[in-house]
Amino acid sequence: MEIVDLLGPEAVIGQLKVTSKKQALQELAQRAARLTGIQERTIFDVLIERERLGTTGVGHGIAIPHGKLPGLAQLRGLFARCDHPIDFDSIDEMPVDLIFVLLAPDTAGADHLKALARVSRLFRDRAMCEKLRGTSDPEALYALLTSKTNGGH
Repeated sequence: MEIVDLLGPEAVIGQLKVTSKKQALQELAQRAARLTGIQERTIFDVLIERERLGTTGVGHGIAIPHGKLPGLAQLRGLFARCDHPIDFDSIDEMPVDLIFVLLAPDTAGADHLKALARVSRLFRDRAMCEKLRGTSDPEALYALLTSKTNGGH
């Protein structure tokens, strides 16, 4: 499973203008609803429920909110680069500026975990994170996220 399998060019936001974790999740749920046809409220509720179990702010300015949705046909990703870092209750208490939302069908099983592992591996690459922080152009961000060196194609 590769990033290109999860993420389409229309699912990349170069300048997410939000001031809080809740606002970020609302904006991302809204965008995900347009991409998946699933109700925004349903997506938001799944993401918030997951945050209640423990933050998805994994440290180093990165968050990977995720959840399983009934009615979703396939794994879907959504990437956003925040205009300004926001408090995300991250494990290292650092503000977040790179967010990758991962939505999985409720029947996904191990595929959901494989996709999460793939996204986590992407963001462990410090040089990649710096490149992502260096541009707000959605096309450039998409190219970086799905590049061959990243296992994108």
